[in-house]
Amino acid sequence: MIETLISSKTRIKLLLKFFLNSNNSSYLRNLESEFGESTNSIRIELNRMENAGMLQSFLKGNKKIFSANTKHPLFGDIHNIILKYVGIDHIIDKVVTRLGKVDRVYLAGDLSKGLDSKIIDLIFIGDIDKQYLINLIEKVEKMISRKIRYLIYSEVEFKDVEWSDFEIEPLMVWNKD
Repeated sequence: MIETLISSKTRIKLLLKFFLNSNNSSYLRNLESEFGESTNSIRIELNRMENAGMLQSFLKGNKKIFSANTKHPLFGDIHNIILKYVGIDHIIDKVVTRLGKVDRVYLAGDLSKGLDSKIIDLIFIGDIDKQYLINLIEKVEKMISRKIRYLIYSEVEFKDVEWSDFEIEPLMVWNKD
């Protein structure tokens, strides 16, 4: 879908990395190992995106660390496009809003790290009918061509969750407020 608009696979990976979760940051060699691509193609795209003001950078030792420029005028639009590409918009429209007693939903796993994945890891907080959730998820999985794994916590259980158990802190994608 997005591949028809953006022909560079490296650019798509960088958009996912930095614009799905704006807390993500990385440097060239780390991106090389994550993406399995040459540093040259990654460097070219990083420079283009930085020159356009979409990415910002800073030096940490001898490493140039990149992150999304959340103040860029197109940040919100790009973030929303990436959410649609991943299928989060369908999950919210077709699952979360129909469950009723959901307080918050977090994105975890590879996608929260900004890595494309055919599996979407979600954490639901609230009083949720598990059978109804399974039914809704099965329908959405067909629509977005991705599998959904989930954890369900009540509000009381969620207070005991250790965020440090997660490789990267899960990203809140929806809350009832």
